[in-house]
Amino acid sequence: MQNLAPHKPMKRSERLKKAPPAVAQPKRNDLLPLLEQYDVAAPRYTSYPPATQFSSNFDFSRYFQQIEHLGGARPELSIYVHLPFCDTLCFFCGCTMVISNNRDKISEYLTYLKREISLAAESFEEKPVVVQMHWGGGSPTHLTPWEILSLGQHLRQTFDFSPEAEISIEIDPRGLTEEHVHAMRTVGFNRASIGVQDFDADVQVSINRVQPRDLTEQAIAWCREAGISSINLDLIYGLPYQTNESFVHTLRAVTEIVPDRIAVYNFAYVPWIKPHQKLISLETLPTPSSKVALLELSIETLTNAGYAYLGMDHFAKPSDTLFAAQRNRTLQRNFQGYSTLAGKDLLAFGMSAIGRIENIFAQNVKELPEYYRLLDEGRLPVEKGYELTADDSRREYTIMQLMCNLSVDKAEYARLFGDDFDRYFEQEMKNLRPLAQDGLLDFYEDTLEVTDRGRFFLRNIGVAFDAYARTHDEKQVYSRAI
Repeated sequence: MQNLAPHKPMKRSERLKKAPPAVAQPKRNDLLPLLEQYDVAAPRYTSYPPATQFSSNFDFSRYFQQIEHLGGARPELSIYVHLPFCDTLCFFCGCTMVISNNRDKISEYLTYLKREISLAAESFEEKPVVVQMHWGGGSPTHLTPWEILSLGQHLRQTFDFSPEAEISIEIDPRGLTEEHVHAMRTVGFNRASIGVQDFDADVQVSINRVQPRDLTEQAIAWCREAGISSINLDLIYGLPYQTNESFVHTLRAVTEIVPDRIAVYNFAYVPWIKPHQKLISLETLPTPSSKVALLELSIETLTNAGYAYLGMDHFAKPSDTLFAAQRNRTLQRNFQGYSTLAGKDLLAFGMSAIGRIENIFAQNVKELPEYYRLLDEGRLPVEKGYELTADDSRREYTIMQLMCNLSVDKAEYARLFGDDFDRYFEQEMKNLRPLAQDGLLDFYEDTLEVTDRGRFFLRNIGVAFDAYARTHDEKQVYSRAI
């Protein structure tokens, strides 16, 4: 196929020698118009197809058969555990959560959660080896220290854990005690993701999450003293009352704390999906152009502080394993964001949790009574699912390579799927020409590559390969890309 780039193609080895560092930045005045131009609704591509394509008409027996098929071997697995409970409602929240301080209600959930874990494990002749585990929510640290220990012990009795396993947990510093952290280390957690959102007091009040900086720093100090080796801080841009002047103080405070990774998420304002977000007045949100400026400020500040911009919403120290994984082309993206372990089957436990075995996704029910009912009947509580077609697999590979590794190797694609990339995606490549003209992509004979500028627009690039992007009203399903 003829090269579409405006310059002569180079050999891959020549490009690698000339590759700029991950912290390279486009000029400010050059970038802002493009950020505004490409600020459209788009999936985050934590999966392909996006979870909006999952269906209750799915043949659930196929998923269970895949689990049983794995049971004949001794696979390496990833595990996700969903713990939905929080003690207060954060107005910005887009998670599947339950606001409750009823300890009996939480205890009941944990009883059923352990039952689900045991039920899934019955399919395995030998204990699988867990190489990665993540507890999300909700707020996993809304559990008591004893509950963390009890659930962790149940998981370790049910599965074998690799000594090198990455075991991470989401932490809410509010209500966290040193006993929580000691329980986490006993379970084996070695990574922690701590929600900050914004250190500005007015912003915190407006989103109903008052969390002073010293509270966050105390949580981090406990984690580091206990031996948790990697700390991630989560920020959100686009929240009420945020300005460049206020958010830069948050960004500078975060760099002073020196976490290993930083995530700066776009506030997904979707009140048609999460009605509680109506508690946030539209008049208090930054304008689209102000929101774009917040993103630009975030990237500029963090890269100047020495963090590598991996793309999408993630930053990492050059010494961090995420940075190394992208350089080694082993980075992957799943429902927990970016991960260093590619290609592992994922068992997911708890209400709303999404797992994947081979080419099949399965999502649990989202309501507690139905979750309990199915487990009482001795059934895994799956509600929706999706089995990838051959076309889906090609598109998933392409989108994930672009999202994670910033390029597609056409020879590797041909080896995996047995057809020519340019021929199969002929229309998509034509649709991408305007993005290439804007400097977001480079088209080469052997690769399709995201430029430094294109890292800001990975969701837009992914949409070009998404066969489902026009099958529904994206504005009613997805958040803004920028």
